[in-house]
Amino acid sequence: MIDIIPKDYELPLYLFHNGTNCETYKFLGCHKGEKDGVEGYYFRVWAAHAESISVVGDFNDWDENATPMEKIDDSEVWEAFVTGLKTYDTYKYCIHGCDGKTHYKADPYGTHMEVAPNTGSKVFDIDDYLWSDKKWMTEKKSKDIYNCPMNIYEVHLNSWKACPDGKYFSYVRFADTIIPYIKEMGYTHIELMPLAEYPFDGSWGYQGIGYFAPTSRFGTPYDFMKMIDLFHLAGIGVILDWVPAHFPRDEAGLFEFDGGPSYEYSDPKKADHLTWGTRVFDYSKGEVKSFLISNALYWIEKYHVDGLRVDAVASMLYLDYDRRDGEWTPNKFGGKENLEAVQFFKDLNTAVFGRNPNTLMIAEESTSWPMVTKPASDGGLGFNFKWNMGWMNDMLKYMALDPIDRAFHHDMLTFSFFYAFSENFILPISHDEVVHGKASLVNKMYGGDIDNKFKQCKLFMAYMMAHPGKKLLFMGADFAQFREWDYENGLEWFMVDEYENHRNYLNYSKNLNHFYLGHPQFWERDFSWEGFSWISNDDFKQSIIIFRRFDKNGGEVIVVCNFVPVERKSYCFGVPYWGSYTEVFNSSSVDGSPCTNGTVKAVDVKMHGFDQSVCIDIPAFSCMYFTVKKEERPVPEKKAENKKKTKTKTAAKKTAVKKAAKAKTTKKSTAKKAE
Repeated sequence: MIDIIPKDYELPLYLFHNGTNCETYKFLGCHKGEKDGVEGYYFRVWAAHAESISVVGDFNDWDENATPMEKIDDSEVWEAFVTGLKTYDTYKYCIHGCDGKTHYKADPYGTHMEVAPNTGSKVFDIDDYLWSDKKWMTEKKSKDIYNCPMNIYEVHLNSWKACPDGKYFSYVRFADTIIPYIKEMGYTHIELMPLAEYPFDGSWGYQGIGYFAPTSRFGTPYDFMKMIDLFHLAGIGVILDWVPAHFPRDEAGLFEFDGGPSYEYSDPKKADHLTWGTRVFDYSKGEVKSFLISNALYWIEKYHVDGLRVDAVASMLYLDYDRRDGEWTPNKFGGKENLEAVQFFKDLNTAVFGRNPNTLMIAEESTSWPMVTKPASDGGLGFNFKWNMGWMNDMLKYMALDPIDRAFHHDMLTFSFFYAFSENFILPISHDEVVHGKASLVNKMYGGDIDNKFKQCKLFMAYMMAHPGKKLLFMGADFAQFREWDYENGLEWFMVDEYENHRNYLNYSKNLNHFYLGHPQFWERDFSWEGFSWISNDDFKQSIIIFRRFDKNGGEVIVVCNFVPVERKSYCFGVPYWGSYTEVFNSSSVDGSPCTNGTVKAVDVKMHGFDQSVCIDIPAFSCMYFTVKKEERPVPEKKAENKKKTKTKTAAKKTAVKKAAKAKTTKKSTAKKAE
């Protein structure tokens, strides 16, 4: 035991145990150092209930007796100083646990790991990488993330495209391959499914064991940094999927790290995630909070990621999540809310935004929990964006309905607009919706006719792009892949080469994305009623909705959607101004080009609360965008006629008066003569 705690240990240890150390990774883990004038590496690990620990690895032939660790006073942290190590040396902690068993554990704070299925940590210093994205990082500080375009392309790195000469793309080769595509297609961000080290490919990265180590499947930590560098140099933001909700039971990971509950809850009614077969983090422990908050900031500050999509937030918020009566313990107030997780989110987001104000902290929260994207200081959870799962569920159910029945479910189409500004929403069509028998996006559309499926999918995407909220699309939906996503195989890009429908759809997606980028009406006021208003939301019989989107200068786009396979000729609706209305996008054309109405003029017919209206043709299964040109209203012709009539009447009156006067004079003269 180290009886006297070194002075420079006191603060990081205090903050670590208190749950407020935002840089625990700088103290725990493996770090270069010096002791008594000799260079080497310090190893430090938290294991409160361990009987003894040693460092084992290549350097000592995995001899558990060769390199024992000492406990630092009563701090629950163990330390060893080791010489003769070199980069890439593999190591683990050999822990004699409180359960009487010996456990070989990867370093929870290790920066690099062996390639799966091996699970050893590797010596690696991440601080020597030279970044090239200074311009991006500087500009990000002043960027208005709420009133700018955000069109996210969600990607599973290993299955976006099959690597022609190996099992995996490298990080750098992946970036070099996908960046031109993302730029051409008009996406603003890439969201990467979890890349913290994970042993099992089938978990898609959601069951990690190396929270501080980018997976070695695709290269070293420097390769990971280079990938992000390349995205930033190309003007593409990077969002990383982050998993603080649970961890797997793998022996080498966090599971019962020191022989008993350590990172997880000790209460069996809280410790296990029953469906996933994983363990739940104990958010009441300061050490666990420091671990997770440090980890979030680690990816943001050390790896320059622009945002974190926080996985499975609902599973953390509710004690009864996926549990039946009797399987969960109420909180101290008798409720089902996990008060410790609530406080964790508030502390997490406060820490992140306190240090990195323009970070994207995105909650995958699938319930109606209030104030998810309101600041923690105002009683919210403190995220700045939330996936709109309600919109996603309603719309995918709606699009699967027989169009004949859509009239009876019109509320599924319109309901999301009424709460669209209660949170800062992202509209997601994510990986979860195109796997496990749920069908690909195009195959979610009603019917068996392929052409109609494509028409409906194009309609849906155009409607989605115009709906308030930022956008996210999972890979494959960009070219209407037919088969469900399969993590073991690349996307079916051959369909674009071989089939005109898919080639045209990809081009349509590109044009739609670029229309979005070029029209601030669709993103400048995403989170305010000032950016949206209805024209017609009640034509359920014909399954038509019409609404307006505004930019900050008052410019607008009118959106007309027809969700049934029936063309509507001379369909009339009210418009806000006298002037011209020009069709600028039409989902029913091959590539989204306007093709039906051209420019139409407003007429003096009152409708929908406006003094004027227009009449247009609406193709079957279509979404159209119209721009507005205000014009001076001409003087109505009938007013001119009235004026003319008035002049005529006045003139006639004057003539009649003159005639009457003349007749009177003549009568008087005649009378005089008679006398």
